[in-house]
Amino acid sequence: MNLILFLIIGTIAGWLAGKIMKGKGFGLFGNLIVGVLGALIGGYLFGFLGITTAGMIGELIAALIGAIVLIWVVGLIKK
Repeated sequence: MNLILFLIIGTIAGWLAGKIMKGKGFGLFGNLIVGVLGALIGGYLFGFLGITTAGMIGELIAALIGAIVLIWVVGLIKK
């Protein structure tokens, strides 16, 4: 069940990050990849900064911030 919730939160975070950074999403599979990688990056960043997340909303926020950072870094590399 935790894996399913992780994938759902990752997909939502990827979609939101796509909307914020590009104005559109990346499609279901793209949103899933961006969101899951963003969740990993966000979890690492929050842990590094000493910020803890509680509940699904906290995890979604961490994944969203991680996904935004991921899209931003990929945009920098592409230039």
